[in-house]
Amino acid sequence: MKRILLLLVSFVTVWSAWGQNAQQFPAYLKAEELPDAVIFLPPPPEEGSAHFTLDQAMYEWGKTQREGDRGLQAIAEGTTDVDTMALMFSKAFGLKLCQEDTPKTIHLLKRSIRTFRLGASKPKAHYMRLRPFVFHHEGTLIPEWEEEERVTGSYPSGHTVRGWGMALVLAQLNPENQDQLLLAGYEWGQSRVIAGYHWQSDVNASRLLASACFARLQACEEYLEDVEAARKELKELLEKRDD
Repeated sequence: MKRILLLLVSFVTVWSAWGQNAQQFPAYLKAEELPDAVIFLPPPPEEGSAHFTLDQAMYEWGKTQREGDRGLQAIAEGTTDVDTMALMFSKAFGLKLCQEDTPKTIHLLKRSIRTFRLGASKPKAHYMRLRPFVFHHEGTLIPEWEEEERVTGSYPSGHTVRGWGMALVLAQLNPENQDQLLLAGYEWGQSRVIAGYHWQSDVNASRLLASACFARLQACEEYLEDVEAARKELKELLEKRDD
């Protein structure tokens, strides 16, 4: 009973924080304005298909990567907190990204990633694919999230949508570092395979989905205005640093 009460308190706390964050950093577009991934993406591979065989092989590969630095990276990249993500992408970006130093950039990232996640909501609910650790009845690299994630859909990967989406937005702000940023975004998705929470096809689909949403954002005036504000902020910060 005590455990159930703790879970309920935790859920209410997280839901309340999510609601407050959604009001402060709303998506740039409505769900119906975003590309419909149920239409433009294929469904997840069926069991026994060639694509599912690849998913199985990549799941086994992921388990071989769990030791050492790559495993620690996969654990760290299990976060969904945008502020933490921004700090982790700072090295690839070439400048510290945080609320204190780059508030307009963080504002852009939070609203952008909420938009990408909104685009992933419909296919995730539509397919409700079993996650690999549930399918195989095995543990993951991040056991504290297993109970909660066990009942959520695997296709597409919300973490990958966040990571790849952040890489795309940051590359738009800093094209000189686009290769480093895209590599960081790519590895963010692979971390989900390594952790055992997603199939490779979940991750691949998420990169396409985030890219489609990113393309749609280029026609959103509010998004483009925030991009320009972030660029100005970063330019001024770099000028101060170079003085």
